[in-house]
Amino acid sequence: MESFKLKKEFINKYITIKPPFGFNGLGKLTYLRTYSRLKENGEKEQWYETIERVVNGVYSIQKNHILKYNLGWNEEQAYNSAEEMYDRMFNMKFLPSGRSLWAMGTSIINDKGLYAALNACSFVSTKDIDTEFTKPFEYMMDMEMLGVGVGFDTRGAGKLIIQQPKALGEFECLSSEIPRTRKTYMVKDSREGWTESLKIVLNAFFKGDFLPIFDYSQIRPEGTPIKTFGGKCPGYKPLENLHKSIIEKLTPRIGKPISITNIVDIMNMIGVCVVAGNIRKSAQVVLGEVSDEYLKLKDYKWNETTRKYEGSNFQRAEYGWTSNNSILAKLGMDYGKIAEQIGRNGEPGLFWLETAKKFSRLSDPINNLDSRAVGANPCLEQTLESYEMCCLVETFPTRNNNIEDFCRTLKFAYLFAKSVTLGTSHWPETNRVQLRNRRIGTSVSGIAQFLEQRSIDELRQWLRLGYNTIKMYDDIYSEWLAIPKSIKVTSVKPSGTVSLLAGVTPGVHYPESKYYIRRIRFSKNSDLLKSLKDSGYVIEDALEAPESTVVVEIPVFIGNCKTINQVGIWEQLELASFLQEHWADNQVSCTVTFKEWEKDQIHTVLDYFQYKLKGISFLPKTSSTSYAQMPYEEITKEKYEELVSNITDFDNKEITEDSKPELFCDNESCIYV
Repeated sequence: MESFKLKKEFINKYITIKPPFGFNGLGKLTYLRTYSRLKENGEKEQWYETIERVVNGVYSIQKNHILKYNLGWNEEQAYNSAEEMYDRMFNMKFLPSGRSLWAMGTSIINDKGLYAALNACSFVSTKDIDTEFTKPFEYMMDMEMLGVGVGFDTRGAGKLIIQQPKALGEFECLSSEIPRTRKTYMVKDSREGWTESLKIVLNAFFKGDFLPIFDYSQIRPEGTPIKTFGGKCPGYKPLENLHKSIIEKLTPRIGKPISITNIVDIMNMIGVCVVAGNIRKSAQVVLGEVSDEYLKLKDYKWNETTRKYEGSNFQRAEYGWTSNNSILAKLGMDYGKIAEQIGRNGEPGLFWLETAKKFSRLSDPINNLDSRAVGANPCLEQTLESYEMCCLVETFPTRNNNIEDFCRTLKFAYLFAKSVTLGTSHWPETNRVQLRNRRIGTSVSGIAQFLEQRSIDELRQWLRLGYNTIKMYDDIYSEWLAIPKSIKVTSVKPSGTVSLLAGVTPGVHYPESKYYIRRIRFSKNSDLLKSLKDSGYVIEDALEAPESTVVVEIPVFIGNCKTINQVGIWEQLELASFLQEHWADNQVSCTVTFKEWEKDQIHTVLDYFQYKLKGISFLPKTSSTSYAQMPYEEITKEKYEELVSNITDFDNKEITEDSKPELFCDNESCIYV
C-alpha cells in the first residue's frame, strides 16, 4: 500500500498548541481513555499525532485509489488539501466517527485491510434465511466483533423448520432422546474462528448438520493483551455461553418453524457474547412488524412458550437489552397500542421505511433513491440495504466562525467519509451494495447550543446551504475519483464521546442539565490517576469496589442552552423534523425524552409527526432520586465554580496504559442520558 505522509515541518507547528478539548478536562480524558493509541515506543499518542495518523490514513486511501486506476495523482495538491483537513480536525471543526478516529491509519487498515472497521454501523435482513441460513447471524457476529453496530429484522420468521442435529456433543441441557456421539471441533483463536463456531451450532439446527463438542483450548487466556484492537482477551467463556444458550433455546423448537423470538434471541445472545468478549457496548436494532409476539419481546413477564404472563419469567432480560426494538411503522396506522407500550418503558421505536425509501430530505420531492432499502442502522440515522455499511462523520457548527467557514469544513468532512467508501470489506455482499451506493452520513452536533447563540432561521440557512455544498462536492469528487455519486450524504447521528471531545451537545439532543458532575470510574492501577489528582480533581474510592476502583469527579458546564427539563416532547419532535426537512437525506437520530405527565400525549404526537419524520424513539425521564456516586449529578453554578477553581490542566505525557475504542454508535445506547 502506497503511503501518504504529511511533512514533519507542518506537524511540528502543532506540537506546542493546546488542543481545544471541551468540558474542563472531560473531552481530554475521553480522548486519552478512548482514542489515543499506544505507539510502538510504548507511549500514548498526543492529539496532534492522532490527527496526523488519521489524515495520513485517509489520503493514503485516496492515493492508492488514484494510482490503481491511473487517474493522475498530484502530490502537491494532496499536501495542501491534507494540511487543511488536519487543521480543521485538530481544532475540532469536524471529526470522523469514533470508529475511524480509532482505526484510520493503523495496521487494521494498512496491513489487514479491514475497511469495515472504519464504518460505524450496518444492517442485515433475515428475509432470505431459507436460502442464506446462518449468514445473517455470522454477519452480525463478525461485524460486531469489529466494532460495527448492526441492525436486523424478523422477516425470516417461519421460513425454515428447526432441525434435529445429526449428532450432539455432551451438553447437559439437551434431550436424552437425541443420540450422542462424540465429535470434537477445535475453535480457532480469532474473530473468524469464533464466527465459524457460531455457524456450526446454527447449521446443526437449521440444516440438521453435526453438532460437535467444542474444544476451546486454543483461545488465549482471559486478560491477554489484544495488540491490534486494544483491550484484553476475555477467554473462552463468553463463546461457550453463546453456544450453550443457543442450544438451550433451539432444542425445544425442533420440528417447529423459526419464530420472531428465536431470531431476536439469537441475535441478542450474539450481542451479549460480543460485549462479554471485550467490546464495551453492543449496538443492535431489530425491526419488526406490529404483532403481540414482537411487542412483548421487551416485556419480560411474557412467556412465548406458554403464551401467558408469568410473573417470574425474566430470562430474556439477560440478553434482550442488547437491541433497541423498533417497529416498521405505516403512515396512517393506529398508534394507540404502540404509544401505550412506549409509555411503559420507552420501546418500541418507530421507523417509517416507506418514507425513507421514497424521500431524501422531506422538503424535497419523491425520488425513490432508496427503493432497495430494507432497514436502518442501530441508531436509525442511516437508511440501509441488507449487508450495507455506513461511514459517518460529524461536524460542529458552533466551532466554525460563520456560515462560510462551516461550508469550507463540510468539504473536508465530506471528503473524509467519501474516501472511506473507496475501501472494500471482506464481505462480497457488502461490497456489491457499497460500491454502488457510496452512502455516507455527514452529521451535525451542538444544535441546542447553536440555537442559543443564533436563531432558528440562521440554522435553516446553514443547513440548506451546507447540504447544497456537500452535494456540489459530491459532483466534483465523484468525478475525480471516477466512482458513483453517493446515494445519500447527510444524517444526524446521536453522537456521544466524539461530541465530548469538542465540548458540544450531541446531535439534536438537549443536555440533561447546564451544570453537572460527571463521574468516571478508573482502576487504581491507571496511569491517569496521578495526573488527575495533581490537577485538583476530586477522587474517591468506588463504593462498590473500594479495593480496586476509584471514582473521578469532573465538573462540566454545558453552555448557555436549554436543558431537557425546559423542553417538552413537542419541541423536541419539532426540532428533529426541522433537521429532517432541511438537512438529513438519510435520517435524524432522535430520542425524545418524556416526563411522566407527557406519556398520554405520545399517541397524539405520533399522529402529527408521522408525516415529518423517518424514525423516532422515546425515553422516559428517570426519577431525580439521587444516590451516592451517580454517573451524572446536577449541581448549581456556585458549586461548579467552586470545583473548577481548584482544577488545572492535567499532564498526560507519562501515561502508557492502552486505550480502547468506543464502538458502534458513539453514544452508549443511541440516546443521550
